[in-house]
Amino acid sequence: MTEDLSLSATEQVAAEKIFGDRLDLARRYVQHLATSGIERGLLGPREVPRLWSRHVLNCAVIAELMDKDAEVADVGSGAGLPGLCLAIARADLKLTLIEPLERRCIWLTEVIEDLGLDNVTVMRGRAEQMVDVVNAQYVTARAVSALSNLAGLTLPLLHGQGELLAIKGRSAAEEIAKAEKTVKKLGGANTEVIVVGEEVLEEPTTVVRIKVG
Repeated sequence: MTEDLSLSATEQVAAEKIFGDRLDLARRYVQHLATSGIERGLLGPREVPRLWSRHVLNCAVIAELMDKDAEVADVGSGAGLPGLCLAIARADLKLTLIEPLERRCIWLTEVIEDLGLDNVTVMRGRAEQMVDVVNAQYVTARAVSALSNLAGLTLPLLHGQGELLAIKGRSAAEEIAKAEKTVKKLGGANTEVIVVGEEVLEEPTTVVRIKVG
């Protein structure tokens, strides 16, 4: 198990740059993902060898797109991807993890307590139930839903001002085309595909950024 969790030379460089002096916290988080995260069905066992490259670094790198001291809502947090990665990478960010499933919320709370993260709150519920409770500058999402549906779940949490940062795959441009009308209706002023982490990651992260207001 430990062998699988060690960083390659490239990953080590990226992890040091992204997490800085909080890299040990990131390591402990990866340990949680590889043990209780797998045991409780938050991730498949096949993901263990690529937890760093495919999941943690891939998510944490988007922290560079956010202003200092920002309020961030992570929709459909699941195993804390990207929410917990961002909270570890940036102690200044204030994260609200929105997750409908109770067992995932319990796991997230346990991990947050173990890591001593004081910049994270877990809220159990669906994104659409949180509109009156959460007012974020950034909303993040990964592997939640196609953009045409995701826009409706996430953009209202910005209350007319802010950005959605959705981590997406190769189909990002197609998703944007299909979601165009919905995004416009919800106040999306500018939608673009950006690539983050090219200088540190072997496989950089593709993000759909929608600015509102």
